Order: sequence, then structure tokens, then C-alpha cells
Amino acid sequence: MRTVFWFLFLAALAVALALLVGDNAATVTVFWHPWRLDMSLNLVLFAIVAGFALMYLTLRGLALLRGLPQQAQRWRAHQQERAVYVSLLDAVTYQLAGRFVRAQAAARHALQVLEGLPADGGMPRRAQWLVLARLLQAESAQALGNPAQRDQAIEALVAVQDADAAAAREGAMLRAAAWAIKGRDAAAARQWLEQLPQGAARRIQAVRLRLKLAQLEHNARDAIDMVRLLTKHKAFSPAVADSLLKGLLSDALQQAHDLDQLSAVWRSLDARERQEPRLALQFLQRWQALEPVTPPDSAVSPADAADEAGADPQVTAAPLDKPVTEALEAVWQGYAGLSDRQRRACLLLLEAYLPRLDAPWLPRIEAAQQAQPTDAGLQYLAGQAFMQRQLWGKAARLLAQATSGLHDAELRRRAWCSLAQLAEQRGDEQAAQQAWKRAAQS
Repeated sequence: MRTVFWFLFLAALAVALALLVGDNAATVTVFWHPWRLDMSLNLVLFAIVAGFALMYLTLRGLALLRGLPQQAQRWRAHQQERAVYVSLLDAVTYQLAGRFVRAQAAARHALQVLEGLPADGGMPRRAQWLVLARLLQAESAQALGNPAQRDQAIEALVAVQDADAAAAREGAMLRAAAWAIKGRDAAAARQWLEQLPQGAARRIQAVRLRLKLAQLEHNARDAIDMVRLLTKHKAFSPAVADSLLKGLLSDALQQAHDLDQLSAVWRSLDARERQEPRLALQFLQRWQALEPVTPPDSAVSPADAADEAGADPQVTAAPLDKPVTEALEAVWQGYAGLSDRQRRACLLLLEAYLPRLDAPWLPRIEAAQQAQPTDAGLQYLAGQAFMQRQLWGKAARLLAQATSGLHDAELRRRAWCSLAQLAEQRGDEQAAQQAWKRAAQS
């Protein structure tokens, strides 16, 4: 269709020229003494047009001839760029296909081409391509188990200081940190992460690596901070974050080496975590290990214990620290949801802290026991609490009931020891001997 329109245009142009110049009888006379030259006006017009066209074509040809070196240079640069693109594409393809030797060779060829290009204007984003080529070379070396070649490529990569390659260089640092963590080299991983710019260090990938590094170094407190940060950015689902936090919080409690560290860990927990009975129980167990509370001595009679405590049986020891009080409250509130092993630990802890508990605890323990009259553990705890407060009758009745329902040998032995002490206190030697015998057999 376009060709038809061109023919119509040429025909119209020919008709217009025929109408304009066909009957044109004008002449142009040129006087050049002593000559005179008469020419048709049509010939002059055509000569002017032809001369202009010839001059234009001549100048255009000369410009093209002078531009041949630049065109050749651009062609060579284009070929070199194509070689870089093809080599890097082959390297990525081989890397994904698991052909790491060929991937390394393709990346090396791309590096050779890139290093042969001039740094200024040889190729757009040359520094970025250099970083990517070295990164692919390092990836292949890592896959082939060649850490020396991998580190050499990474060091050369990091040495590239160019604004265009900043993002690629940061990505390479993250990959290097991940490789170091995979190789369990915590020092190298920390060094790579510390080299990251401030903005890159706050990215989710960097925070994930810091979490893995903290887990590698068994630094539970740093790991907790990283998990909370990732949860805030929705990098973890709530279920996964909750599971990770529980494990890390447990590790942080176990890693505390003194009461100050343990208190700091407890204060770092949020309100919901401090209400978790299992975490509170672990905190109390660690606190007791760092500052053991002497349990009631089975060899001391209740009367002697009361004499040692003073005239008032309620005043037995210094008050509990606030973290311990909070943890005891959380454990007591969640007692029903604990496992048998955890309940046993809870009973032993509460028994150890009975001399230091406030007066309101006794009615709370009694109310819990009356609400669950078949719970032998609560019977045991209530009996020990009554015995601590010198309520011998209630203590003897509850401890006697507990001995028949307790399945734990240690709790049963402690119950029989307390019954033996109560029998000795009221002067029933036969019952005391029988209780001591049952305690020894437990």
C-alpha cells in the first residue's frame, strides 16, 4: 500500500512540474565580457537543485568516511559487551544446572573481557558487571569446595569502589557472611556483617544472617532481638516466631551466669512472655541454681525450726526479689497447664520458697487444694505450708493423704519425712519410726 502511494506522489509531482515548466519560455542571460550566455530558466533551476544535491551527498560521504574509526570502535565495544553478556548468562545457567566448573570458566572469560575494557566509558556499568562476574566466580568456587579461590574473588570484589556497584557489592558481602556462617566461622561472618553500610545492615536478609550468627555463637539475647525485629517486619509467621522465641528465651535464661544477668533477661521479656508459666519456671530454676534457697531440713523438727525462726513463725527469711515474685505468680497461675514433670519442679520450688512467701500465699494454696481435692501435689504443698506455719493438725492430715497419691518418689519421700517430724513433735515414737522407714523405702 505504501508503494502505491509513492507512485501516486511521484505522478502528481511530475504533472506539477510539467504544468509549471512545460510552457516556461523565460531565459537567463549571463554576461561575462566579452561573452554572453543565454540559458533556459528551467535549466538553471535544475542545475541549482542538482548542485545542491551533489554537494550534500559529497559532504555526507566525507562525514561518513571520517566517522569510520568511531563506528569501528563502537562495533568492537558492542562485540565485547555481547561477549560479556553471553559469558555471564552462560555462567548463571551453568551455576543453576550444577555445572560449576563450566560456570567458573564462563565467569573467568567475562572477567578477562571486562578487565580489558577501559574504566572510563568502555562499557556502561562496567564496575557492576565486574562485581557480578566475581560473585559468580566465588559462587562456583564455594560449590566446588575451594575456599581460597572463593575468598580471593570476594576480596577483589569488595575492592571495587564504584557507586554503580554499591548494591552488588553489598549483596556479595551478604553472600560471604552466609558462607562463613555455613562454614561455622563466626569471626569471619561477623567481620563481613560489620562491613555492611548502615542501611544494608537493617535489611531483612542481613537481620536473618545476624540471627544465624547469634545462634552459632550461642548468644541467645542477640538472637532474641533479631527474632523480634524479624517478627516486627513480618519475616516470620506468628507460630514460627513464637516457637523460636520460646527456645531462645529458654537458652538466654540458661546462659545467665549471675543474678544480675538473669534479672536483665527477665526484664527484657515483654508482659506476655513473663506470664508464660514454662518460662517462669525455667527462670525460677535458674535463679535457685545461682542463689540456692535452702529447703526445709528434714532432720530439724518443726519446733526447733520455729525456735530458730523466732517467736513469730511467719518471719523466717528476707523477702523475695521482685522478679522471683513475678515468676512465682506466673507459675502458680499456669499450674494447671503444666506437665507432670513441670508440676513436680513447681512444687519443689514453691516448697523451697515457703519460708519467704508472704502471708496471702497460705490461703491461696489452701483454696487451690480445696478446689482440686484429688491433686496429691497440691495436698503435699498445702501440708508443707501448714507445717511451715506450725498448723500441725492440718499438715499431718494433708501429708498423709498425699503419700497415697504421689507418684514421684522424691515428693513421697519428703512427705514421709515431714510426717516423721510431726510424729516426733507430738511424741509418737512408733509412728515416727514407721514414717522414717517408709521414707527410706520410697
